[in-house]
Amino acid sequence: MSRSKPNESAAPQSPPKWQLVSWQKKDEQSARIPHEWRLPSLPSPDITNYIEVPRTCGVMTQEELKITEEYDATALAEAIRSRTLKCVDVTRAFCKRAAIAHQLTNCLTEIFFDDALKRAGELDAHLAANKPPLGPLHGVPVSLKDTFKVRGYDASIGLAALCFKPATENSTLVDLLLQSGAVLYCKTNVPQTLMALDSHNNVFGRTVNPFNTAVTPGGSSGGEGALVGMRGSVLGVGTDVGGSIRIPAMCNGTYGIKPSWERVPYAGQEGGMLPGTTKVGIPASAGPLAHSVRDMELFFRAVSEQRPWTHDPDVVPMPWSSLTSLGGAGRKLRIGIVRRDGVIEPHPPIARLLDEVKSKLQAQGVETMELDITSLFSQCQSLANAMFGVEGGNTIFDLLEAANEPLSPWLSTRLKRKAPMDLLKVRDLHGKREALRKAFLDIWKDQHGEIDALICPVAPHPVPPIDGYNGVSYTSSFVLLDYPAGTVPVRNFTTADVHGEMDSKVLGSWDGKNREMWTNFDRSVYVGTPLCVQVVAPKLEEEKLCQAMAVIDDVLKAGGRTSAKL
Repeated sequence: MSRSKPNESAAPQSPPKWQLVSWQKKDEQSARIPHEWRLPSLPSPDITNYIEVPRTCGVMTQEELKITEEYDATALAEAIRSRTLKCVDVTRAFCKRAAIAHQLTNCLTEIFFDDALKRAGELDAHLAANKPPLGPLHGVPVSLKDTFKVRGYDASIGLAALCFKPATENSTLVDLLLQSGAVLYCKTNVPQTLMALDSHNNVFGRTVNPFNTAVTPGGSSGGEGALVGMRGSVLGVGTDVGGSIRIPAMCNGTYGIKPSWERVPYAGQEGGMLPGTTKVGIPASAGPLAHSVRDMELFFRAVSEQRPWTHDPDVVPMPWSSLTSLGGAGRKLRIGIVRRDGVIEPHPPIARLLDEVKSKLQAQGVETMELDITSLFSQCQSLANAMFGVEGGNTIFDLLEAANEPLSPWLSTRLKRKAPMDLLKVRDLHGKREALRKAFLDIWKDQHGEIDALICPVAPHPVPPIDGYNGVSYTSSFVLLDYPAGTVPVRNFTTADVHGEMDSKVLGSWDGKNREMWTNFDRSVYVGTPLCVQVVAPKLEEEKLCQAMAVIDDVLKAGGRTSAKL
């Protein structure tokens, strides 16, 4: 009988399928970044803010820095139409800056710079032939969250089982953006399962926040937020079902809007679910992240001009009304201040931020009123959470198991396969939702007339450490209600913001976890991170939302661009 030798070890175990796929995808990414666009070296570990790197690394020319830093999307579109700038030069500048942003923050998934430069050349030739621009986005580079399908490229959403299965057709919104003249050049990273508030998956890894690598870039459009924050994109498109546009906008100091789900096409995306699933739960929305409020309007106007309701049956036939046509009788804007949701109490600097915004608005003649809607607001989070789980996550778990893929660490203790809800339970949830939506109609009017918009926190805390984001009640509630909502940057967190304690009674487990990020916590991690507010308008009134955001933004900047009237 033979025996194994004492020093003889077992044969080495092969890497799991997901790991092999990840290595292949990362190699593919690297090959798509031109050698001359690679950073000569990465910042040392003690550098936690990457915002200056594009200016100092030597990869970009002065003209490319000017293009990516001194224009918003609206100004770029105007410069291209007037032939002041060429589409190719604009596209190359943003491709370069996106490549730099990716090397620093790991924000990209699919890279198609070559396709983008080819299209930009065609768009330049179109204008050179004295033909009119294709649309409002002619020549404007637009980045996309990985959920959007672009023909010839994966929409893997960070799942190994969906890699190397390129899309055979575009998502509906992708086609409309192309018809409007946009140049698509990259897609951006997401959290595994799209159910996390950070952006980590096993295929592409973790995206970090370019302003402070110790805090989260947000999720699930976290790659998009980081890219726009680094000005590697002038206009990005994300999706939002719990806060996935507004949260990354907050974390990276950009503007972002989640529209009502019937306003912008969502069809043809990859979400790791079977068709129709969102129709029995809560539908998600697609919307923009950008550097100005007017770019929000540019996005909506560009999509609306393509008559999206003729391409996606969920979109209602509502042409975009220019903000300049909303003046009406010129009455003053009326803003409701909503300080808390009754579930999670805001940290002291968030409460003070609302005071600051309210004071500045009142000083400019904007009428504000305090609204206590906690009796209704407090019902939203638990109902939304229940409706998110209608399908039980079974399709996602099937995809994970197909590649022997483990859950990300943050999800491993929070997500598990469940049986789908039965019909009667789903019916009851929808019944509660409809009753809540009806009750909420009363908040939009008081004894003095109509309330145009609400201001409330995006989150009850500042931008938190990686994997530290708490509840999403301040954002998911407005998805449940189908209200358009947007993020407006106010200022950065300073050392003066670290004071203040939370001595009130703990409201529950969500509130208790939130307080752990303030009480007996190193608050210095928040210094330098963006502080933002959320603006909310009634259902399908995206024009009014943009108008309110523009007025609020103008007041905060002490500018004179808009009137504090509707």
